[in-house]
Amino acid sequence: MKANVKLPDVTFRTRVRDDAIEGPNPFRWQDRTTADYFKGKRVILFSLPGAFTPTCSTYQLPGFEQGYEAFAAQGIDAIYCLSVNDSFVMNQWAKAQGIEKVQVIPDGSGEFTRKMGMLVDKDNLGFGQRSWRYAAIVDDGVVEAWFEEPGLMDNCPDDPYGVSSPESLMSHLTQAVAAE
Repeated sequence: MKANVKLPDVTFRTRVRDDAIEGPNPFRWQDRTTADYFKGKRVILFSLPGAFTPTCSTYQLPGFEQGYEAFAAQGIDAIYCLSVNDSFVMNQWAKAQGIEKVQVIPDGSGEFTRKMGMLVDKDNLGFGQRSWRYAAIVDDGVVEAWFEEPGLMDNCPDDPYGVSSPESLMSHLTQAVAAE
């Protein structure tokens, strides 16, 4: 993946709260498309190996949540966290992390991640297929800037993190504004 490439068109199977549903699980299925998330907006999309995993839960997701207002001040309309996890897991992870501003996108089957060229095997960790860690600034469904962790490979023995960090994206955005 690289800049100036259009995101793949897929349908994401999401679960959304519906107060008309009684009981302990007041959620219903709602399909959302790539266009639903990205059309007409300038957003940050970041993807990671899995919900509830150490780097993702300690640094990446909380960092984007804490920096939300600063990103908005740089012209970002929304921040999306995507993982090859189902909607149940993604929703519970966001709840457990106290996430209120970053929206989670479930790519349960890995279709979007595969079409992005970022689906890797993580059998060495017992994960199966997951996303390689990356981030992008996306304008109206087209990649404006791409931030991919080095060493893309199946069964990577480590978990590189830095290139796709909130700090890295903020640095890019502030440098772009300074250059104008």
